[in-house]
Amino acid sequence: MTLLLVDGLSKSYGAVTALSAVNLAVESGQFVTLLGPSGSGKTTLLMAIAGFTAPTSGRVYLDGRDITRLDPEERDFGLVFQGYALFPHLSVSDNIAFSLRVRKWPKQRTARRVEEMLALVSLETVAHSKPRELSGGQQQRVAIARALAFGPRVLLLDEPLSALDRMLRQAMQRELARLHRKTGVTFVYVTHDQEEAIAMSDHIVVLNHGRIVESGSPRQLYRSPGTRFVARFLGENNLLSGRVRAADGSVVEALGTRFRVAAAGKPRWIAGEAVTVWVRPEDVRMGSPAADEIGFQATVVESSFVGASERIILQTVTGEQLTAVRRPDDALPAAAGQVLQCRISASAIGIVPGAGSDAES
Repeated sequence: MTLLLVDGLSKSYGAVTALSAVNLAVESGQFVTLLGPSGSGKTTLLMAIAGFTAPTSGRVYLDGRDITRLDPEERDFGLVFQGYALFPHLSVSDNIAFSLRVRKWPKQRTARRVEEMLALVSLETVAHSKPRELSGGQQQRVAIARALAFGPRVLLLDEPLSALDRMLRQAMQRELARLHRKTGVTFVYVTHDQEEAIAMSDHIVVLNHGRIVESGSPRQLYRSPGTRFVARFLGENNLLSGRVRAADGSVVEALGTRFRVAAAGKPRWIAGEAVTVWVRPEDVRMGSPAADEIGFQATVVESSFVGASERIILQTVTGEQLTAVRRPDDALPAAAGQVLQCRISASAIGIVPGAGSDAES
C-alpha cells in the first residue's frame, strides 16, 4: 500500500533546476534510501517532502491526503538530521520528551513513552546525562528516539551517520535496520554512501541532476543495473567498451573477444551499436576458462594487499584497464608486468546503453 506519494515534483532556484518532475511512491513500512552524488537533488527532495522546501510544481501526498502546502509541524513526520540538534541543557530523557510536550501529551503518558524509547535504543543507563556526556553513537540514538517518540507515520533521515567514524557508522547502520524492523515505521533515508544504502535499504532510489535515474532493490540495482550511471555509481564496477554483434544483444564484442551474454529484459539493440560492458571486480577470476566462461589475457599494472583481499589492476589487449579482487592466499602476489590468464562467467557480465570505458567516467 502506497503511504507516501510524490507526484511530478519540481524545484527551481532561478535558472538552476534542483528537481525535475520527480515521481516517487513509498510503500508503508519500507526502508527507502535516496542515493546520489552531491548536487543530485536527494536532500532537496527530502526537504520538500518534509515541508521545509516549497516545490515549484508538483504534489506530495500522505496516505492519499495532499500535504504539499502544510507546514512541517502539521505533517506526521519524524526528522533526524546530520547535526542531531539535541538541546545541550536538557537530559537525554528531556530531549526525548520534548516532542511529546510540544504536542501536549499528559505527564504520565509522556513518562511512560520516554521509558519505552530509552529501552528501544538501549539508553536507560544514561537517561539523566547531558548530550555532551555521550558518545556520537549515543547522541544519534537520542535523536532517533526523539523523532520516533510521538509515533510518526514516516521517519525522514538526512545523512545522519556521515559525521561518525567507519566502525561506529557500521554499528549504527545495524541499529537503524533493527529499529526499522522493531517499529515498522516507514523510513526515507538520504545518503551518498553506496555501502550504507545497500546494507540497510529495502528499496534504493538513485538520483542524478535532479531526476530519478533508476530505482529498485539493492540486489537488483547491484546485479542488474539498467543504466550506465547506476552501473558506475552503485558499488565498484569495471566499465568497458563493447559492441553489439546480435540484434537481441546476446552477442557482444569486448575484451578483445566475442561472447554471449544474457539479453532477457534488455532493450532492443542494433547490431554494431556501441555499448558499455560491466563486470564487478569480484567476478574477475584467474585461470583457464570453463565452457561457460569468457577467457582473456591481461597484464598486471599494479597489485596491492588490502587485508581481506588483493586488488589487481589489469590492462587488456584492447588497452583498457579493469580491477580484479582475489583472496591473497589464492596464489602468489601478482607482479607488475606479469601476464595472467583471466576468466569471467558469462552470467556475471552485463551490458547497458551508452558507449565509453571506466576511464572516461
